[in-house]
This record gives sequence, C-alpha cells and structure tokens, in this order.
Amino acid sequence: MATSEGVLQVLSGAAPRLLSSDLGSSNSDLALYSKCHFKSVKKKCSRYFKSLKCSRMIRCHTGSYNYRRLVGGFDRNAAINRLRLLGCKCQQADHGSGVGMDEGNGARFVDNANESNLSGSMNSQKKLEFEDSERLKREKEMLASAGTGTTTFYKSGIDSIEDEAWSLLRDSMVYYCGSPIGTIAANDPTDSGVLNYDQVFIRDFIPSGIALLLKGEYDIVKNFILHTLQLQSWEKTMDCHSPGQGLMPASFKVRSAPLDGDDSATVEVLDPDFGEAAIGRVAPVDSGLWWIILLRAYGKCSGDLSLQDRIDVQTGIRMILRLCLADGFDMFPTLLVTDGSCMIDRRMGIHGHPLEIQSLFFSALLSAREMLTPEDGSDDLTRALNNRLIALSFHIREYYWIDLVKINEIYRYKTEEYSFDAVNKFNIYPDQISPWLVEWMPHKGGYLIGNLQPAHMDFRFFSLGNFWAIVSGLATTNQSHAILDLIEAKWADLVAEMPFKICYPALEGREWQIITGCDPKNTPWSYHNAGSWPTLLWQLTVACIKMNRPEIAAKAVAVAEKRISSDKWPEYYDTTKARFIGKQARLFQTWSIAGFLVAKLLLADPNAAKMLTTEEDSELVNAFSSLVCGNPRRKRGPKTYIV
Repeated sequence: MATSEGVLQVLSGAAPRLLSSDLGSSNSDLALYSKCHFKSVKKKCSRYFKSLKCSRMIRCHTGSYNYRRLVGGFDRNAAINRLRLLGCKCQQADHGSGVGMDEGNGARFVDNANESNLSGSMNSQKKLEFEDSERLKREKEMLASAGTGTTTFYKSGIDSIEDEAWSLLRDSMVYYCGSPIGTIAANDPTDSGVLNYDQVFIRDFIPSGIALLLKGEYDIVKNFILHTLQLQSWEKTMDCHSPGQGLMPASFKVRSAPLDGDDSATVEVLDPDFGEAAIGRVAPVDSGLWWIILLRAYGKCSGDLSLQDRIDVQTGIRMILRLCLADGFDMFPTLLVTDGSCMIDRRMGIHGHPLEIQSLFFSALLSAREMLTPEDGSDDLTRALNNRLIALSFHIREYYWIDLVKINEIYRYKTEEYSFDAVNKFNIYPDQISPWLVEWMPHKGGYLIGNLQPAHMDFRFFSLGNFWAIVSGLATTNQSHAILDLIEAKWADLVAEMPFKICYPALEGREWQIITGCDPKNTPWSYHNAGSWPTLLWQLTVACIKMNRPEIAAKAVAVAEKRISSDKWPEYYDTTKARFIGKQARLFQTWSIAGFLVAKLLLADPNAAKMLTTEEDSELVNAFSSLVCGNPRRKRGPKTYIV
C-alpha cells in the first residue's frame, strides 16, 4: 500500500524530486552532477537510457516526472520511468570548467574536488569531521586569545555576542552528502510549528553567504551556488502551468528517500519549492537576482573566477537574464511582478513595479554584464542588457524620486494631459499625497518611492529598495546622500529601539483591510506592515560604507547590540518603536544572526564591501545626462513606418 501511494505521489509531482538534472531541458548545459555513491542494489534500466554516455556521470537516483526538450524548434514532452536506480561508474569531471569537453551536451557537475558517500553512516561521519575541524579552528582561536589575557570563550561585552552569533550560524548549517550547502531560515528549538522555516531560502542565505565569505569559508557558498543552479533546470509545474525557464526556487530542503521502497537503503535528495507549495503561491522573482549578486560577491571575495566562467554557470546567468528581459506588454523598463514576489512575500499592495525588485534587477544586470563571457549569438542579449540598464536607471531616478521640491511639484500637477510632452506623464492625482507625507518629509533628504504605476504612486518608504539602490548605483550620488540624510532625520521612526523598519508608515484601518485582505500577520506595525527587521542591518551597512558614512551604520548596530542577543535573535519586532518581539516572530532567525555579523565584519573592514557595491557606470551617467539635458518631457520625434 505504501509503495502504491509513493508511486502516485511521484507521478503527480507531489513527492520530493531527486537530485538529477532535467535530461531533456532546452538548456544544452544541463547535467547529472551528484558525486555521491549510493549503497544499494543496481537495477537495470538501460532500455530507457541507451543513448546516454556514462563516462562522465555519477551514480544517480531518478524519479518520475515530465520533462520538456526543444529540438529543432519542436517541443517534445515525455515521461521517463525514474523509479529505478541508474548505476553508472563514473570518472572524474574535468577540473577547470567542471564540464566534460568530449560531451556534446555540456553536462553540469557540482564541486569536482570532493567525492562523498550517500549512505547514512558515511554522511554522518563527514558531517562530524567537518564539525570537528570547525571546532578545532575555534579552539585554536581561543588559545591564541588566551595569550592576550582572554581566558574564556564568551568574552565580556560585544565580542561575546559575535561569538554566540557565529556558533548559532554554524548550528543552522544544512548538509547534503556530507558537505554544507546552506543555512535554514530559523533554528528555534522551542517552536513546534516549523512550517517552511526548516528550509534553505535563497534570499535568506545571502547574508549567511556574505558572512562566511568574509570569514574565508568559501566552500559552502560555492556548494550553494552550484546546487541551486542545478535546481534551476527542473521543470516547474503548478496546476498544469509551467513558468519560464531560468526561474530559481524560493527554497529547498534536504530529505531522505528510500530506494525502491527498501527502508534499509536511503538516499538524500533536494526538494525545491518554486512557489507551488508556498503560502499564497507567491513567485520567487528575487531568487535569481540574489543568486547572480552572490555569484559576483564570491568571485570578488575569494578570487576564484573559474566558477563564474564555467559553462553551466554562464548558461544559468543567461537563462535568468532571458527570463527577466523577455518582451511583454509593459511600457516601462521596470520589472512587472505580482504581490509577494520579494522579501515582502505576502499581500501588501506592492504588485506592479516595486522598488525592491527594481534595485535588485539593476544590480543583477550590472553583475551579469561584468561576469558574462563572450559567446557566439550573445550579441542580442548583451545589447538588450545595456539598453535596459540605461532605460531603467533613467526611469527610477527621474520618476521614483521624491523630496519636498518634488512633492510640491506633484501637488500642483494638472491631470488628464494627452500629449507626448505631458508633465504629469502617469496622470497622478494630487489628492494622492497623504497628510503624513507632507509632515514627515524633512527639509534635507529624500527617497525613492515604493511603486509607480498609471495614476498610482506608493509613497511608502521601503528600506531594502532604497538601501540597494545606493549599493548598486541605481540612485545618483546626490540621491544616495539624501536617502541617508532622511534616515538620520527620521531615526526615531525608522530605527527607534531596533533597526530597521521594513517600510514606513504602516497600513491602518480601512486601508489595511482593503490592501492586505485583513491579514492577521500583517497587522499595523508588525511583520511586513512596518515591522522592524534586524537583518536589514547589513544592507544599511553596505550602503553607508559606500557613501563613506559608516557612522550611521555603526550607530544602528550599537542599538541592536543592546538587546538582540538577550531577545534570542528574533525575526522581527512589533510596534512603532520596535519595543516588542514580533507576535509571530521565530527566534534564532538565521538572517537576523547573519545580518548582524555581516554589519560587524564590514564595519571592521570597510574595503570588503566592494564585493557588493557597484559604482556609477560612466556610460549610464552620460546617457542619463543626455536624456535630462535634452528635456525628458520633449516632444516625440517623427514617426517611422515599416512596410
């Protein structure tokens, strides 16, 4: 009975998919790259795989799912019986690129340096060996500190908080085939309802990855990049619909699955979630953007540029770019997304063109342009990338920016203008200006609004979008300083007793009911509705260091240090002044821990922030200046007709 149910689960796509590449994906660089030897009985399935070359494959366990292959323009769907074990004796993959040069399909491999056994005993052994080595390293550091008069591991004051944070971060590590590949979202031992907090989230791992890079622990970041890259190639289906290729998962989990129903033989598998199981079925738009940003940071920090030059990694970058740069109905260069497609992953009225996505999009485009290698047929992609960068930077800087001068201009807007040189291009009604904004905007300072659509401006201040606009260079130098000026002027509102407000102000009353759908988790001044999130410390720190104003970040870190450890590292805080731990906040939240560590490490070594920042591109500056000097409200030129 159990076997029958398992078969039904696999056929319906509900069961965890096993780590193997989509053999029929349109991406020519897909591969099977697990390096784990399975302790199980070999099963014959050669009739399904007669054409496969085994010289560079590793033993792989395969499940049953539909796959798509594009050959000569034809879309072929098929189902492969993957309920048996495919045993292939493997050779080592080529060391440099990780791709067998004698194979036409450009197979993907993970880390070519390590081989591990998937049996439970060996996996546990390697995990223990890794933990022992890390413990030995920490003990050596303790002995070294003892020579300077320090006799205890948890030193008094600030250092003890950092030691605790590092210990908690390492406790949150997830292992696959004996190697660390990420960190779980939260590791609260008192919480019985884990939901999906025991999974590795792409966006949540970014501060963990940055902290580990700054510590010189590169392997876990490399493993994370390569394993999530392989998950990208899987076909994603929800209610018979598949999103575009190139989509990265929101999260994944390591599970143990029996081999052919034999409980005595199990295999570890990666089970990704592309949003088909997420609360609200939200799409993880930001996952691929963060993946590109982390890939660039890995190369900058480790000096290992061979990873980004690999064929499979280059293909992954191009797949994300093609997905983001695809033509659509939208008239704007900003990326059009649904609600809940980023850090704010619940209904909060950010559908359309939210600033956070645009800032990450801009940063990912710049990072990808820096890492892409020349390739035949890639001229169109490069041209589209450059054109989008210019248009996106102009659009955000010109139309998203507000300060007192801009608000006064909007206040005097005329509406219902029909012309190519309209001043009020988006037909914004002056009555949209909320009373809170008039009173809240300081005389010195400004920020980028949260969203812009026809007849709609979301005037809320969204922290991550503004921080990353500074980091990526999407905001001009003057705008970047003005954003930091506003943060200083409104410190009591945005920081108060715990940094940092995810947005400001909160949706309340009838507005909260309509926009959030009466969401009991996003009540006013809680969670995504103007809650305070300690993880935002690290983005604030990078932005401040780039603008040579680290004292702002140092002040925020000092505020967090007063209570974040004694509060057990919560996910978020509630109330206008962040006095309460969030009513549904998880404790020992990993990105709260990692965000604090990254902020401390970067303040100690500001030059390290360069792996995340990008300076204003001279080409973009010149293009932006020519557009502004030429009057962006100029009349449209003569029409050209193509017959």
